[in-house]
Amino acid sequence: MSSRRSRNTVVHLEDSKIRYTWALMKRNKGMYVLIAPFFALFTVFTLVPVVISLPIGFTNFNMVEFPQWVGFDNFYALFLEDEVFLTAIQNTLVFAIVTGPLSYIMCFLLAWLINEMPGVLKTVFTFIFYAPTLAGNIYTTWQLIFSGDTYGIANAYLIKLGIINGAQQWLTDANYIFGVVIIVQLWMSLGAGFLALRAGLQGIPRDRYEAAAVEGVKNRMQVLLMVTIPAMGPQMLFAAVMQIVSSFTAGDVGRYLTAFPSTDYAAHTIMTHAYDYGSIRYEMGYASAICFVLFAVMLLANWAIKKLLSRYLD
Repeated sequence: MSSRRSRNTVVHLEDSKIRYTWALMKRNKGMYVLIAPFFALFTVFTLVPVVISLPIGFTNFNMVEFPQWVGFDNFYALFLEDEVFLTAIQNTLVFAIVTGPLSYIMCFLLAWLINEMPGVLKTVFTFIFYAPTLAGNIYTTWQLIFSGDTYGIANAYLIKLGIINGAQQWLTDANYIFGVVIIVQLWMSLGAGFLALRAGLQGIPRDRYEAAAVEGVKNRMQVLLMVTIPAMGPQMLFAAVMQIVSSFTAGDVGRYLTAFPSTDYAAHTIMTHAYDYGSIRYEMGYASAICFVLFAVMLLANWAIKKLLSRYLD
């Protein structure tokens, strides 16, 4: 009897949530009209291609002939025959483990420091740190910095300081390529996650800080850990997801900055492997299988991060 009553209570609560959400949507229908074009474009150019690509991964499709169903043959080839793909998995995981957390911490610390600045400086520094995301052909600048001759900025300064004796081939030597790509990716990582954290910091009510001060929380670090971070749950989760996605899908940096393919596949990631088979060889079935694996890994990583952060956020 008690179990039936508890189930009825849960159903009633869920029904109340649905009705409350629907009432909010009707009250703010003008806002939904404004974002409708975005959702339409997102559906057509992102959601639909993703859904279509999943079954294509089980076919042999070269964009000329009709797709032929091959079952799991593409996946068998990926993991049992494609050595370059195994290298790409290793590079992608290392890249994500390094750049994901580092870029996330950078985004939060910079957003927090900027939030502590006075009025106009907040806007100025927000633009300065967000500018790399808006930059167009930034790879030319980094190629100049890491040029393999003595005119390269990195080589010139390191030789002047006596750290190296001669010019290093930063973009062609397999020992340096991966580190250079990580540096550039970190520089470019202050995107939507950074802006979300800035907005979250500005949206924390002042009464939370006042209540914390009454409770004896006065140290800035204590305020950060006990008030600021717990109050930014949605923004922290959003930023975490964005940084994970950007770290797993990074491929343009290595492709544009170094030769393609890079020396000994040092900067080869799952995304560049998919680009190779999809945009150069036009083996769309095999490329879709690669993206299917990447999609599964990203879902697993997002789930793990959400479970981890949900323990510490409101």
